Amino acid sequence: MKPKMHLAFDLSKTHLEGRWHQPGSWPGATFPDFTMFENVVKIAESGKLDMVFFGDGTGLPSTWGGSHEAAGRWGVGWPRHDMSPYIAAMGRSTQHIGFGLTYSSTFMHPFYVARLLNSLDHITNGRMAFNVVASTRFSDAANYGFDELMEHGQRYERMEEFVDVCKALWASVDTDAFLWDRASGIVADPGKIRPINHVGKHFRVKGPLPNVPSPQVAPILIQAGASPRGVAASAHFADLVFAANYSLEAATEHRRKLDTALIAKNRNPSKVGILSLVNVLVEENQVEADRRKEQLLDLLPEEGVGAFFSDKAGYDFSQLPDRFSPGELNDMIARSGASPAGFVFKLAEMVGRDTVITRRDFFEHAKRDVTEYDITFAGTPARVADLLEEMFDAADNRGGFMFSAASVTPHDHQQIVDLLVPELQRRGRFRTEYEGTTLRENLGA
Repeated sequence: MKPKMHLAFDLSKTHLEGRWHQPGSWPGATFPDFTMFENVVKIAESGKLDMVFFGDGTGLPSTWGGSHEAAGRWGVGWPRHDMSPYIAAMGRSTQHIGFGLTYSSTFMHPFYVARLLNSLDHITNGRMAFNVVASTRFSDAANYGFDELMEHGQRYERMEEFVDVCKALWASVDTDAFLWDRASGIVADPGKIRPINHVGKHFRVKGPLPNVPSPQVAPILIQAGASPRGVAASAHFADLVFAANYSLEAATEHRRKLDTALIAKNRNPSKVGILSLVNVLVEENQVEADRRKEQLLDLLPEEGVGAFFSDKAGYDFSQLPDRFSPGELNDMIARSGASPAGFVFKLAEMVGRDTVITRRDFFEHAKRDVTEYDITFAGTPARVADLLEEMFDAADNRGGFMFSAASVTPHDHQQIVDLLVPELQRRGRFRTEYEGTTLRENLGA
């Protein structure tokens, strides 16, 4: 029997960076229409997908030119809503699909997040995942009272302590602690309830969590760090890792690095899968798939592209000189405290760290990156399935794929379910029925 993939939809950006105005996208609706999200989630469940995922960002980007005008004009990283109420509602109209929710360990408090995730896991009957992020955007930091970004290594240090506190809180009440004995009136056995008395560098939390343990006890923990420090954080706590692995070589190397880090933490690498981000356009014929791929380059003008990457890097790309090398630029970004694993780092690897490029060259590469043009595989169901199988095998058959932001919602989601999923099922690479009732059971985590 062939190993089976896990599949998920990323619904974080279906309305952002120009995707909403693609021909046929968001028909008859605009963000934040709940019925559109509910429709896509039901499409995902009909295809037996593991999960739908919601990334997040809480700021209006204003790094480009020192103003929010470009981001506000073109819908760059904004608007976004807290998706927890949406998930609570969608959890009642579905039975199997999992929900990935993102919160920042850089700005949030673990007690609040642990309590919220517990409640959502109850409402969804055990289908929650928590995507733990270390925030890298100035626009987010400013909304939480920070004048500057926390240093890269410190963000991950705080993240690990954040998760340690959450896990301790979720375990602070035993699953059989509650008795609800009507005859005696006893609610719970106090011997099965424990304060955690956590005192750390970043947090002081007494506990216990004032909640009934949820169906999964703890949600699936997801992390997506790509830097060496990020991989170490994944090894510390992640049940599932998201990765922007755009090639067979990248998928293989990430798997190797993660396995090494997991072994160093005395964790079993076979229990931690990687979901590689992929963007696919699935059509019944290649001509139509190719035509639609070319439309991606029309999603955003240069100003919108600049606003997007300036916010992500924490560096104002409107100030770029006429000629420079990616290595020089990446060094400046790293010194600002932003993550060293962003677009400029990838550009340096692509064209050469010391290769001199022009400002126009930079924005041409940037447009292809923000629209995901270069990582979009457009093809027939058989061609796309061939690619996924090859990448899955390269990653040692552990994990699967996160289908990145669709350019046309809900058309592209329906195409994956109607055309690609049956092809993967025919090849024995994807489930035909859900294996369990919780997300943890379906992921085998």
